[in-house]
Amino acid sequence: MARITIIETGHVPKKYRERHGSFPDMFERMVRAADPAVTFDIVSIPNGGALPDPGRVDAVLITGAAAGVYDGLDWIAPLEDFVRAVHARGTPMVGVCFGHQLIAQALGGVVRKSEKGWGIGRHVYQVTPDNGVVDGDQLAIACSHQDQVIEAPAGARTILSSDFTPHAGLLYDNGTTLSVQPHPEFDADFANVCCELREGKAPDDVVATAKASLAEPLDSAKLGGVITRFLTKA
Repeated sequence: MARITIIETGHVPKKYRERHGSFPDMFERMVRAADPAVTFDIVSIPNGGALPDPGRVDAVLITGAAAGVYDGLDWIAPLEDFVRAVHARGTPMVGVCFGHQLIAQALGGVVRKSEKGWGIGRHVYQVTPDNGVVDGDQLAIACSHQDQVIEAPAGARTILSSDFTPHAGLLYDNGTTLSVQPHPEFDADFANVCCELREGKAPDDVVATAKASLAEPLDSAKLGGVITRFLTKA
């Protein structure tokens, strides 16, 4: 039976948590939709949880967060050390949004706030052919971010991209580390919440376009299945 350790790096705002759950709750729903037999351990960094021994985890999933990976918070450097250790062991590991950026920074990439501004709503990403992980030509997934991976690490191949987010998905050379910028764990309702949270921060037309985009179908289940298989393949 596969067991995934979810590293929670941020909280869903309290007023939305009762309806939508925490970030680990969202990932558990996503994974169980693809494989009901998976079990989970949750490590909540915002709640003071201690990182596990990298040698005692079967698979790792790092969530999103409001923080930036460059913020210098006291838990970021230890989490980067943990990422490097898990990566070196060849243990399956996936990062999403903040997790995507944190893994990239830990393994030699460059992350910063993009001059393109807020990416919110439904974005469409091109899939690199024959990448061995994601099939098809493109994926439509909800996103919510300003920060981006600007330079991918030397040991990573870009497998998802868009004009807005050139390095939206990275597959690392060891074949056991994968990360994505968009949020396959978000349903359309919570993606709309994320748009509402950007009102007054992002330009009005960006927010309006993002909300309207969520009327179109999302490929969240497809990418969720990819992540589940990646984490449980061992």
